[in-house]
Amino acid sequence: MPSSPTPRTLGEALDGARPYVLSLFRIVVGLLFFCHGASSLLGWFGGMMGTGKTIEAGTWPGWYAAVIQLVGGALVMLGVGSRSAAFISSGSMAYAYFHEHQPEKLWPIQNGGEPAAMFCWTLLLLVFTGPGPWALDRIFGSARASEAAPQSGRRPSTVG
Repeated sequence: MPSSPTPRTLGEALDGARPYVLSLFRIVVGLLFFCHGASSLLGWFGGMMGTGKTIEAGTWPGWYAAVIQLVGGALVMLGVGSRSAAFISSGSMAYAYFHEHQPEKLWPIQNGGEPAAMFCWTLLLLVFTGPGPWALDRIFGSARASEAAPQSGRRPSTVG
């Protein structure tokens, strides 16, 4: 019985798992983002900021941010339109950081903006990496070619 080729290095072994770890990463990030929206809109997980309350509908910008967190988090987690959902969600977290946190103090560690900054950059990374193979878009065959897994040997475009 022939055996499959064994990776020669640790890097090669890890590279083989990359697409699946990317899917797990997307699922966890989406779930965590969803939980923020669910706490603010639905009162789950202790409610808005642990108060047991929900945010008043239509309150700017918090209610809209919570809707983006709930819907965007669910879409990212499930892998449905995940690049678009991650892009909008990342933008909402950039707004949250620069509008709500950064005016208080410069550094996220000082102004309480670490979650907003981390979600912003994490979701932006998912815009560029795509959802990985374990996404509903892929499973049901509705993913566009642009969201296909990166192809090796592809040359970057040049300008000029």
